[in-house]
Amino acid sequence: MEKWMRYAGPLIFTFILLSFAFKPAEVRVPEALKMTEPTEVLFPQNEAEKRSTAVFPTAIVAPPFLGSSFIGFREALAFKESQGNYFTTNTLGYLGKYQFGIGTLELMGVYNASHFLNDPVLQERVFQTNVARNKWILRRDINRFVGKRIAGVEITESGMLAAAHLAGAGNVKKYLRTYGAHNVADEYGTDIANYMKKFSGYDVSHVMPKRNPKVSR
Repeated sequence: MEKWMRYAGPLIFTFILLSFAFKPAEVRVPEALKMTEPTEVLFPQNEAEKRSTAVFPTAIVAPPFLGSSFIGFREALAFKESQGNYFTTNTLGYLGKYQFGIGTLELMGVYNASHFLNDPVLQERVFQTNVARNKWILRRDINRFVGKRIAGVEITESGMLAAAHLAGAGNVKKYLRTYGAHNVADEYGTDIANYMKKFSGYDVSHVMPKRNPKVSR
């Protein structure tokens, strides 16, 4: 018995040590890192609507939340137009990530639809140029109407520019000056009021208005 204990003792002791060595350590998440409520990921709406919403939305909206910057505005609008696809053409012949018509492209000096559709860099330049163009056309209406409410929706600069992308700056002027009576829609049923609300609250202040701008080559 004594001989058996002499050989078995070290083995038992080693087994005990190993059992402690492989015991998983308890992990505690710091209180500051714990999620205690859902995270809002919808596109920014005007601040009055944010304050009046007591609960977080249950639906997750793509694309990823990019804040209220111009990039957020650009990507949210692109997602609504084409789900961000540079190489798509819709059933009415509108092209690319931002769904431009050939008539609008020609106003900015782009005449080759195939080249435009296959050049993402050109598409981004055209979008930036068109925003500057619409901002010039709407400059007086921006000063006059931003902060007012039409049909319960606060008018913002980004909402106006998004609506101009949808229906043209001339129709946005008419919408504002008739206080919502001239609310035209595209062929799919989306109207100016919808874009005014959906794209309100973005910061597009750095875009400078330009009269008849052309895309640089």
